[in-house]
Amino acid sequence: MMSLTTKLTKTVLLPLIFAVGSASQCYSQIKYDYPPTGKLVDAGGHLLHLVVMGKGKPTVVFENGSGDFSFIWELIQPEISKITTTVAYDRGGYAWSEEGPLPRSGRQLAYELHTALHNAGIDGPYIMVGQSYGGFLVRSFARFYKKDVVGLVLVDALNEDSKIIIDHKPVRIRDWAKGEHAPEPQNMVKKNIDSSLSAEKSKVVLDTTIEPPLDKLPLSIQKLQVWAQSQPVYRKAGGNEMNWSPEDVADMYTNRGKTDYLLGDIPLVVLSRGEGGYSGMPDSAALENERVKLQIELTHLSTNSKIIFDKKSGHNIHLEDPALVIDAIKQVINAYKTHGRLKVD
Repeated sequence: MMSLTTKLTKTVLLPLIFAVGSASQCYSQIKYDYPPTGKLVDAGGHLLHLVVMGKGKPTVVFENGSGDFSFIWELIQPEISKITTTVAYDRGGYAWSEEGPLPRSGRQLAYELHTALHNAGIDGPYIMVGQSYGGFLVRSFARFYKKDVVGLVLVDALNEDSKIIIDHKPVRIRDWAKGEHAPEPQNMVKKNIDSSLSAEKSKVVLDTTIEPPLDKLPLSIQKLQVWAQSQPVYRKAGGNEMNWSPEDVADMYTNRGKTDYLLGDIPLVVLSRGEGGYSGMPDSAALENERVKLQIELTHLSTNSKIIFDKKSGHNIHLEDPALVIDAIKQVINAYKTHGRLKVD
């Protein structure tokens, strides 16, 4: 797990570093070094890996940040599963999930997740929990499947106007947009796996890096992290996502405030890191003030919302202060069940 700046520097620029391969190949015939921790479910012609725990309604669905896997929620999902159904999953091309069709737009990813949930017999209502880049994705899911979503928790998610630091300069993700529009969701057309893919997998060099705060996860999960982050298809999948993400962010910015892009009155909790990590930069105070303002602005997505600034955490609140995330999810569940409003401290 990387810091916000380092993580986004590496993931947003992935398309410039790695050649993006075709997403038309099926990996289901390759044997994995580790068995799936959940089950593989059809998501429209390709399989997504879903980890389902607990029972009851509403269902809490976890959406990972850029470059993260289903097991990133290990410190949170088991606790929430004690009171309701929970689902963590791997997006197409991550860990045990097969690659999906291009482009990897928010619309496409929402369609695949919704399809997989339906095919797994897990229909709404859903409470969506998204961290970082996953915050954009759960907002897309809520836009396209509005009737199914009854609450959101944004875990240090970016505002569509936020700046990130690239080469010591603040830039906006939307500035990379090329003005492309996402096509309608499509299903995967599978092709036979070719020998080059098997050869590629046989040459995997393990990336054994475990950056803090990933070291807070159990050792068994850290081993999965090393395996999953070392797969060539993982970097291709991440590159495909980040190649499109500026278009989605620009679309959200252009349409901010419009009804279709808002959440109505469903409960929304925004969790934000205590400090933005701009220390040492000449305009650090201005950057921090803008970050705080834009985080507060996220609460305007719903008329039933609150924000919590976590002084204990950096970008990865779900690993650094999991108890806070657990409590936030419980607040949203309770507000939904009681048809009540979130208590603003």
